[in-house]
Amino acid sequence: MPKTTKVKKKVSKVKTKTVKKTKVVAKTKTKVASKPKVVAKTPIKISKTYIPKETEKYMCEKHKVYFRIKLTNWKKDLVKANNDALYYGSMDDNSISADVVDQASSYTDKNVEMKAINRQIKLISEIDKALARIREDIYGYCLDTAEPIGLKRLMARPVAKYTIAAQEKHEKNEKVHADD
Repeated sequence: MPKTTKVKKKVSKVKTKTVKKTKVVAKTKTKVASKPKVVAKTPIKISKTYIPKETEKYMCEKHKVYFRIKLTNWKKDLVKANNDALYYGSMDDNSISADVVDQASSYTDKNVEMKAINRQIKLISEIDKALARIREDIYGYCLDTAEPIGLKRLMARPVAKYTIAAQEKHEKNEKVHADD
């Protein structure tokens, strides 16, 4: 019986180099470079004490990161406050008083609290819209006139959609239509 031997195959890793592809045009014999790879941007990091300055380019990456963080933190705080209010408000439902005045007072308190929660829910929706505008690169510019809203206004009201003049125009139009 013949003796068989096992032969081990050498497995080696092949090193590859990335080489720019070039096309050779037949008649002119010129090389045309292919499209280079698009390198993803590294995220901008800002310090916790960073405040946008008028001297910087308006709505540069630092400004966008600052307002994104500010809006996200504001939204988290509102959601937490709403959850706490709903949780602790539901615990008071068990306290039914025999006194009519106490019942009316409790009802009024709950009504005011629910209105405040509804306003905060609308504000959370506005924050979400502002975050969407940041992603679309239109944050900080008036939706009517496309003019810069201004850093001072955005610092005071980060969900602002209009310049002061455009906001006054909208409020005036709303008042006119409300009177009809």
